Amino acid sequence: MAADQVTTDTHARQLAGLDALELGGGTRRGIAPRIWGRIWPMALAVGMVLAIWQGVVWAGFWPDYVFAGPADVVPVLAGRLTSGEYWEAIGVTMRRAVTGFAVSVLLGLVLGAVVSRIRVLRAAFGSLITGLQTMPSIAWFPLAILLFGLTESAITFVVILGAAPSIANGLIAGVDYTPPILLRAGHVLGFRRLQLYRHVILPASLPSFLAGLKQGWAFAWRSLMAGELVVIIAHQSSLGERLFFDRELADSAGLLSTMIVILIIGIGVDLLFETADNSLRRRWGLRQVRD
Repeated sequence: MAADQVTTDTHARQLAGLDALELGGGTRRGIAPRIWGRIWPMALAVGMVLAIWQGVVWAGFWPDYVFAGPADVVPVLAGRLTSGEYWEAIGVTMRRAVTGFAVSVLLGLVLGAVVSRIRVLRAAFGSLITGLQTMPSIAWFPLAILLFGLTESAITFVVILGAAPSIANGLIAGVDYTPPILLRAGHVLGFRRLQLYRHVILPASLPSFLAGLKQGWAFAWRSLMAGELVVIIAHQSSLGERLFFDRELADSAGLLSTMIVILIIGIGVDLLFETADNSLRRRWGLRQVRD
């Protein structure tokens, strides 16, 4: 018995050592080095963009009132960010984005779940979903304006049509690549239909579904910006409306400052998706903990 116990302890230590090697064997870096590791590449990229931007301005291809330089845009951007009215415009745009994207996630999830599991619906609507995904957002606006007029519903309608197909296709791809052994294991455990979907298929589809969500957000954001440029609603300022009037007034510095805000919001949301993706990969053992 004592010999068996010694052998068991030895095997346990060996397995623990193998686990440590598999996980990388390193310690997690402190929060300050990790933040600095993320900041300096982005700061370097921003510096390069500013240098190229200023170089183009100095080259004199366009006059300053057509293409303003960083020295003109930064003060305008700082002034607008201290204005409550400008923050109201940002709030309106973000409210529309979140609302449209939330509805798109719900529709995409239901549509993808149904189409991926029913062969007749896959044959009938699979190509149609892909076709809708490839449709340019701007092409939907004439129809949206006919249906809803120059209202916020027209913008939301186009945002949903832009995002939902990508989300549905992401889930469909995830279901298609679910390993059959997981499905058999679910059946052995007694899972049927909704239970199988909830406990086996959806968790296995998360990587593809998350990629579909990220792509869906990109389509939703682009559709929203196009919509706010086309559909100008009275007494409701937005970032797209600011772009429209800056263009009409030939305010290059104001136009570029609003474009920078739109870019920063897009990067911020992308970082949220990247954080979710990293968390998922760590949970699945695809990313080392010390990153």
